[in-house]
Parts: sequence; structure tokens; C-alpha cells
Amino acid sequence: MSDNLALVDRELLPLLDRLGPAALDGTLLDAARAERAGPPGMVDKLPVETIARHIPGMPGDPEVRVLVSRPKVVSSAPMPAILHIHGGGFVMGTADRFLPLLRKWADDLNCVVISVDYRLSPETPFPGPLDDCYAALVWAVANAAALDIDAGRIGVAGESAGGGLAAGLALLVRQRSGPRLAFQNLQYPMLDDRTGPDSPRNPVTGDYVWTREMNVFGWQSFLGTAPGAKGISPFAAPARAGDLSDLPPAYIGVGTLDLFLDEDVDYALRMIRARVPVELDIFPGAFHAFELEPRAGVTRRSMARRTEAMRRAMARED
Repeated sequence: MSDNLALVDRELLPLLDRLGPAALDGTLLDAARAERAGPPGMVDKLPVETIARHIPGMPGDPEVRVLVSRPKVVSSAPMPAILHIHGGGFVMGTADRFLPLLRKWADDLNCVVISVDYRLSPETPFPGPLDDCYAALVWAVANAAALDIDAGRIGVAGESAGGGLAAGLALLVRQRSGPRLAFQNLQYPMLDDRTGPDSPRNPVTGDYVWTREMNVFGWQSFLGTAPGAKGISPFAAPARAGDLSDLPPAYIGVGTLDLFLDEDVDYALRMIRARVPVELDIFPGAFHAFELEPRAGVTRRSMARRTEAMRRAMARED
């Protein structure tokens, strides 16, 4: 453990013990994927139904699997919707692993949650994963009536690499004049391929769960080229975007020990300067993916803040 262990929220220390040393590369990827595959084995009793669908991909791409979670009691009016994009460093993770959270959102917010099982890298590098997310958004809008959702109240949410894809999707929608997003809800988003061992170092970030070395592997897999190179698309690495105006209102949450702290705060400030409404929460003593410890007070606070931000963003304007 590093000298920064004293800065970790005490309630998160058991999580570090369970997870062990942080490492990921090509030799460890299959095992990491297997550990994070499939449903988490938790059964809830929420009045929510979840259905897996296979929807059309972008032209020339395969079908995209999505999980649609919705309240069993149909609302009298079309519901808002969340397009969810899971995390996993672009190289691992599934929508199924997030089902407890997605179903809770559907119940708490009385909304439809559509989670995208986008193709993973390095097998499918950029733009494939982002194209899958865009295809899911287009499908949701085209099928709004059948899904009983309000096409004007669809927002995007994601964690880590999923937060980066969500931010990239917001930029792509703006560029293509595509379906308008009501909000972007980004939890410790992975935004900048230039964050690595050779970048200016914040001495308290990147020690736990997701390190600088792991970040290089994730970006290399996603980009298909060395991170930090010239000409990287801002749709792949949103921190590269020169213009952040006319983006949907944003919520960003990140911990003080997270590797992505600096890039997330910088992105929030740049959106604020571009007149985008931004809510930024920074959680003391929290490292990347700290919400894997659900009993910690900081996790409960983060979940509540994030959920309320979406509730406000999805509120109907009368």
C-alpha cells in the first residue's frame, strides 16, 4: 500500500483488502472478464421487470444487446428514460453486473432504464463501442411509444469507461444533430487518454483499484494505438474536445483519490465556462469504484446525490 493509505475513508478499507493489488494487462484480461461477467447473484423484490433485447446496430455493425428495466405498474404518462453505459476500462464488464443499480433506478425514479452491452476492446476498438451506444439511443427514441417513454426526457449515465462513453455520446449527438439528451450523469468518468505514468502526477491519486498502468492498457485497447498520440478523436477521449458548449446538463461525481479526479474536475470547469449547467461532487477519501463497498457512508451519500441529480434532470417541465 502507498503512503496515501491514511487518506482513505476508513469504511472503504475492507474493500481494498477484498480486492487485493490492482493490476490488469493482456495476460490477466480473461480472468478479469470472467470475474465480472454475468449477473451479480443478487435477487431483489422490486416491482420492476427486466427484459433482454437485441436491437439493430449501426449500418454494417452486429446487433446490440440491451437490458430494459421498467416498473411493472405502467405510468399513466410516458416515463423518462436513462440510457446506461457500464464501466470496465473499455475492456471488461457487462450490463448484467449493474442490474441491482439499474432496477433500483427504475423503481426509485419511476423510469425506464436501457443498459447497453456494447462490444468490448481490444476485440472491438473505437468507434465500435460508441457506435453501439449511439444505436441504442436511436432505437430508444424510434421506439419511444412502444417503450412508453418520453423521447424528450432521455438522459445518459455511465461509470468509469461508461462515463467516458456517455460523455463521448453527448458530443457525438451534438455533432450529428441526433436525438437530444436531457442530461449526462457521469460517475468518475474516464475522459482523457493522456492520463498515465508520464502525465503530471497528482500525488494522492491513482494508487487504488485503477492505476496509471492499468489506464494505459485500457486506452491502448480502446484506441488501437498508443494513448497520448496526436489526432485522437474527442468522441473517444472527450477531454480532447475543443468546444464543450451546447451539451446537456451534467452531473459528475468523483473521489479525491481517484486517478480521474483531475481530468474530471477540469472537464466540469470547462463545461461551466462553456455555459453548460454542471453539478460536481467530490467525495473525500474515495478511490475509483468505491461504490463496490455499499455499506460505506460515502457510498450512500454518492448514490443519493447521483440519483437526485437524475430525478431533477428528468422532472417534467409544466
